[in-house]
Amino acid sequence: MFVKCYAGTLVGIEAMTIEVEVNVSPGLGMFLVGLPDNAVRESQERVRSAFENSGLKMPGKKVVVNLAPADVRKEGSALDLTIAIAILAATEQVATDRIGTYMIMGELSLDGTVKPIRGALPIALNARAAGFSGLILPHENAQEAAVVEGLDVLPVGSLRDVVAFLNGERNIEPCHAALSDEMDGNSPYGEDFADVKGQSHVKRALEVAAAGGHNVIMIGAPGSGKTMLARRMPSIMPPMTLDEALETTKIHSVAGKADCTGGLIWKRPFRSPHHLASQVALIGGGTNPQPGEISLAHNGILFLDELPEFGRNLLEVLRQPLEDKRVVVSRAKYSIEYPANFMLVAAMNPCPCGYYNHPTKECVCSPASVARYMNRISGPLFDRIDLHVEVSPVSLDDIGYNVSSEGSDVIRRRVVAARERQAARFSGITGVHTNAMMNSAMLREFCRLGAESGAMLKRAMERLDLSARAYDRIIKVARTIADLEGKNDIAPSHVAEAITYRSLDRASWGK
Repeated sequence: MFVKCYAGTLVGIEAMTIEVEVNVSPGLGMFLVGLPDNAVRESQERVRSAFENSGLKMPGKKVVVNLAPADVRKEGSALDLTIAIAILAATEQVATDRIGTYMIMGELSLDGTVKPIRGALPIALNARAAGFSGLILPHENAQEAAVVEGLDVLPVGSLRDVVAFLNGERNIEPCHAALSDEMDGNSPYGEDFADVKGQSHVKRALEVAAAGGHNVIMIGAPGSGKTMLARRMPSIMPPMTLDEALETTKIHSVAGKADCTGGLIWKRPFRSPHHLASQVALIGGGTNPQPGEISLAHNGILFLDELPEFGRNLLEVLRQPLEDKRVVVSRAKYSIEYPANFMLVAAMNPCPCGYYNHPTKECVCSPASVARYMNRISGPLFDRIDLHVEVSPVSLDDIGYNVSSEGSDVIRRRVVAARERQAARFSGITGVHTNAMMNSAMLREFCRLGAESGAMLKRAMERLDLSARAYDRIIKVARTIADLEGKNDIAPSHVAEAITYRSLDRASWGK
């Protein structure tokens, strides 16, 4: 007997429909075709054991399982449940009247229980788009998939549950998830800028960065608070929109991260990979392609602490994602695109010993070693970072616990107001949400400079020996500073402040 069931497979952060065709005929053996990987091939042993421990019968005949389309590679163990149900339907142990209306996904344990899968959200979105009435999947993935409206998400715990449901012996209530358009206004982060004493100029720079989506690097001596400041950046970021939450959840779901099993991810990601991370771990890819850290930081922050300690080749691969906001993993037979619209926040010491330009401690490094240390970061990468901030050690007068400091909630309100101005400005432009994402044509339209501002910027370009890319980035930062003040026009003071954030450029820093 021939039977067809339906499942899904991941292609990047999207999913496509897979037809699981089973034909039972006289003969012996089970054959899996349709470009399965090793994990899929091994499913036949899991299916056999699950049948035996669930009181079901494996047919003593020839079983051919075809995974169509046959030219797309199928990976992972999520097709176990689909293959099992298709075999049961082909041997008339499961009624066939409803299996065509549901997409079925799940990994089988040897005792017949169902284990969670990766990519439940993109699979659910694909199931709805393909016209299926429901999705049968493990309990652990139900909340994540249930955010997709117009699709019955049926959570199951075992193979027997699915068989009983399809045979009409029991009913499974669809899972429902509460879906709001945005998070509440309270910060979900435990760390607060109120904990940071002093460093008002650095906090101001990070506020500008958060308001406009700009990349920022902090350079300063050990113990000056660079990491502490960076880890509090998410607390001043604006809440994610529904579209951002959906896309972020899809990426984390495809990567198999546990933070999306409770539904949508509303908390902006903060990823801080170690400097010994591999290129694949940072960018993505591998034998079975997975999103890397830069994609897991999509719509959030990628924090690179001790930036010069990262390999030069590793840092250079960041250049294209910083510009294109995406990364393409190319192989001989396919290419996969992962979104990578992240804010880069980096921190570094000024020299090997860490005390170059320190107000009280003497640097023991030679000028040549300082230059070599700084040269670990290429000029093109430095050029793509909008704000360069020097972090000085905190004075004893500022450290006291009775010294008040502005909290994240106050800063966040200003950032949200600035983002709202940008949202109104770019409302008719697809794919542009912040000032940092503007192209040259948008700069000419939205960032016109007066004569005084233009002359000031020209002098700075000549004195600091800045590139044309730095010219554009100064204007973008000036536009953000104006937005924070609620101004429609860019004033000379806005340009002047934006120029100060380029003071660490190679040609002028330390002189």
